[in-house]
Amino acid sequence: MARRHDPERRQRIIDAAIAVVGERGIAGLSHRSVAAAADVPLGSTTYHFATLDELLVAALRQTNGAFLDDFARWVDAIDPAVPLADEVIRLVEETLAGDRERVRLEYELYLAALRREAVRPIAAECLDEMVRLLGRKIGDPTTARAVVAFVDGLMLQLLLTGQAFAPEAVRAAGAGWPVAETGR
Repeated sequence: MARRHDPERRQRIIDAAIAVVGERGIAGLSHRSVAAAADVPLGSTTYHFATLDELLVAALRQTNGAFLDDFARWVDAIDPAVPLADEVIRLVEETLAGDRERVRLEYELYLAALRREAVRPIAAECLDEMVRLLGRKIGDPTTARAVVAFVDGLMLQLLLTGQAFAPEAVRAAGAGWPVAETGR
């Protein structure tokens, strides 16, 4: 039997893995579930991704790419005349007003790094890039790391508890954060 040329198959498998995690969580991810979702033979998933960790790495890289694009747009739009806490409020409000399922999926893939060593460097790269982007804008990498950690913790708490977002808590926490430096 002739081999069917399917240049988009690898990408469909990654997209299917992301969809499976979105629907069933990390626990529902298997080569079989991804093959079914991608409508490809089981052997195709193992051909392109020998292990589930390899597939998770590809899925996390893809979701991180979209997430970092959004984050970079937020950083670029930071107004140096506005307190950084207010800009963080804008980020959280915009994120929560968008597709919450997408945000949950991003965090589920990100948190897979806690148990999967192969995925950990990908999650760390994303954090480092967030710190780099924000640090370049505000001129202080230490504060940038603290803000990134704060936003991550806050987003996780809001997603886990379903509580309403309280902007005043961000203002109180960010009272000592600098404003963005101009010209960066």
